[in-house]
Amino acid sequence: MRISIVIPALNEAACIAATLAPLQAMRARGHEVILVDGGSTDATVAQATPWCDRVLHSEAGRALQMNAGAHIASGEILWFVHADTDVPANGDSLIQHAVQTGAAWGRFDVRLSGAHPLLRVVAWLMNLRSRLTGIATGDQGMFVRRELFNEVGGFAEMPLMEDIALSRALKRRARPACLRARLVTSSRRWECDGIVRTILLMWRLRFAYWRGVSPERLAAQYRHV
Repeated sequence: MRISIVIPALNEAACIAATLAPLQAMRARGHEVILVDGGSTDATVAQATPWCDRVLHSEAGRALQMNAGAHIASGEILWFVHADTDVPANGDSLIQHAVQTGAAWGRFDVRLSGAHPLLRVVAWLMNLRSRLTGIATGDQGMFVRRELFNEVGGFAEMPLMEDIALSRALKRRARPACLRARLVTSSRRWECDGIVRTILLMWRLRFAYWRGVSPERLAAQYRHV
């Protein structure tokens, strides 16, 4: 089963080569890598092009970019990976095994890249919450059978919480496969804005979304902070 790895990016020249390099072995195994650039003003596209099967240009917005990549993907499985994330070397086979044994969608456990002990706690809580609720986040490398992704309409094209919205739609069809293998995502957001401050902000935004506050209002608050 071929996997299409879709990576949305915006001004990620500092890390994009490190993200794409480990995926080359997967390309050699027959999978494809699609990068969707949201209008980078740095060298993201130039650095990414040699490492990808396709490089697309899209309006900025993670949901818009991932939907654009999914639209031209040829794989039976879509795997959405953030541009600052390192995936397990055998991530493709783990996904294939999960799907072949009945999973319609799923995600990986996550580890944050920084050394601060509190970041280990943050990652542990993210993984536990996801396992208990059946809701995945983009940081966890969501994968889904292409047919199911199309059936639920893909990512809702909103500026924030698109991963939560997709998880809710997919969860109505099937529980996710929660893979124990860890991918490593950058902790720069927590380190730049403060770990505790970022935790509190994300909890507040998620609670507000659960209460029905529009993603547009939440995105404005997130940008302001």
